[in-house]
Amino acid sequence: MECPHCNKEIEGRRCSACGAGLPLEARYCMQCGVLLEEEPVHTAADPDDGPDLENRVLCPDGTCTGIIVNGKCSECGRSYPAESGQEK
Repeated sequence: MECPHCNKEIEGRRCSACGAGLPLEARYCMQCGVLLEEEPVHTAADPDDGPDLENRVLCPDGTCTGIIVNGKCSECGRSYPAESGQEK
């Protein structure tokens, strides 16, 4: 698919009804209006691939929504426990 602003080639898909080029995240065709089929959602082959939600440790920063993975927050990157006992 070609970007209408800069004419560079961007990743996209084709409408199954009319063949128009569309962005990957499009739900409807911008040319003919047909509802596009949902692409299959990727699921982990092994349920143990993701974080252990039963035993997760939340980020100690009161405003962050991340979890601690390998000693650091998955969202803000803060070390856990805070180095030298001081908060950043």
